[in-house]
Order: sequence, then C-alpha cells, then structure tokens
Amino acid sequence: MWYIPPFSGKLWYNVFSPILVAMVKENIMSGHHALGRGMCIVITLPVFFDGEADRIVQLLKNGRVDLVHIRKPESKEEEVAALLSSIPEDLRGRLVLHDHHCLASRYGVYGVHLNGRNPVPPKGWQGSVSRSCHTLNEVMEWKERCDYVSLSPIYDSVSKKGYLSAFTREELIEAHRQGIIDDRVYALGGVTFDSISDTLALGFGGVMILGDAWK
Repeated sequence: MWYIPPFSGKLWYNVFSPILVAMVKENIMSGHHALGRGMCIVITLPVFFDGEADRIVQLLKNGRVDLVHIRKPESKEEEVAALLSSIPEDLRGRLVLHDHHCLASRYGVYGVHLNGRNPVPPKGWQGSVSRSCHTLNEVMEWKERCDYVSLSPIYDSVSKKGYLSAFTREELIEAHRQGIIDDRVYALGGVTFDSISDTLALGFGGVMILGDAWK
C-alpha cells in the first residue's frame, strides 16, 4: 500500500521524510485508505508500556490501519521523543502527535492533533492538522479549519467505564443528512474493528479506534 524507497539512514530521512509525509497525505485525502474506503486510525493508550513501538509498527504494517495517533496526555517530551525514535523512520510519516507538538517537525510525523492541552498547531507547521470535537456544533466550527476532526463518543467506550455514547443513531443519520457529518469527520468512542463498516455507513469519513486495538 505504501511505497517506501529501498534505502534508509540519515540521508533518507533528511531527503525523503517530507516527501513521504506528502505522499501519505495525498493518499489519505484522495481516499486511498487501508480499508479501501474510509480512514482507519488507531490511538495509543495514554500510558507507555514495554514493546509499544513494536505494536505500533505491527498496526501500521497489518494493512488495516492508515495512521496511529500518539496520545500521551501526562507524558514528558523526552518520553514521547524516545517512543518516536524507536519507530522506524519510514513509518513516522504515518504518526500524529496529540502532545509535544514541538517534536512534529523534528521527527517528520504526518500531523498534529489539537485539543484542550494543545489548542493551536506549532508556528510554521505545514503538515496535517486535526482536532477533537465532542458536539455537532464543534464539528461545524472546526472541520473546515482542519484536515479532519474526530467526533466522540459515538458508542459506549471500550476502554473507559461509564463513558457512554452522546448521540443516538437517529441524531447521527440526521447530522449526515444535513452535511454536518461527512468525509472530514471521523467517529471515535467505542468503535471496534468489527464495527467499522456499520460506522462508516452513518456517513463518517473514517474511524478512530482506541480500546479494541490494544486488547
């Protein structure tokens, strides 16, 4: 699915990392996803664990996942940098940072994700920008200013007990009919690999999976 030049090292990274990021973005924005239709994103657990880099690599190589979002809300910059350093350079162009956006350019990642902790992208950032949304009004406010936004929680959470769906199926269908939910809106919250097709049928442009990816 992803063309990687057959050599690596510092020269490869300096020359080809920006090119690879652009290629990934072109593929994704034009609808060439791992699923055939609709983006599939996995979000990391909020805590670090042994072998995490290897699991991220497996996810990116299994043919089902387009991007991995690195979300570590209580992390130190050096901890995220260490995780990024443990991931092969040719795969970093498929990573998105939720935290420590200052590392984005240094490691050649695909994008930065905005949230309450990090509400604006780094100065001069030219890569992808996405954002968390929790209401349909937020979606309407932000989706035209971002490459894509997440809307959550769509279903009852797999990883967070008591974190229940905020929308009925009828509300989601109506939001799609009104053009609020479209290709730039990705479903988050309780989404599993088995529910991808049903979720995309509601009009979402992609899905974001957390708990089900780390069982």
